[in-house]
Amino acid sequence: MSTTRQGYFSDEVILLARLLLVVLFLKFGWSKLTDYSGTVGYMAQTGVPVPELSALVAIFMEVFVALAILLGIGTRPLAVLMAAYTLATGFLAHHYWTMTGAAQYENEINFYKNVSIVGGFLLLYAAGPGAKPV
Repeated sequence: MSTTRQGYFSDEVILLARLLLVVLFLKFGWSKLTDYSGTVGYMAQTGVPVPELSALVAIFMEVFVALAILLGIGTRPLAVLMAAYTLATGFLAHHYWTMTGAAQYENEINFYKNVSIVGGFLLLYAAGPGAKPV
């Protein structure tokens, strides 16, 4: 196993971390891509601004940017971009502070999961891409 310049993480562990960080985005981004009209409808229903454009942004980020990160292409700047996107989606989609009951609890969990994922992307920015997939 090789190590990064800092010597803290092996390149293979960083590769695994990249895969684990983006698998969620690839899975749900693909469903957005293959059901664009359903995605637009869902975004309109949840009050996301400009649902058609928001759906395109979500597809671009969750499929193409996530795939680039997985492949180790532009990892550092794209990790920052994904961190910002993930934080923004937390505020747009999981605004638990406006809800009550079970919906509030579920959205609070998802909001803080987004916050945790942001931390993962910032760590990826700091560590760099590690190994390229084989």
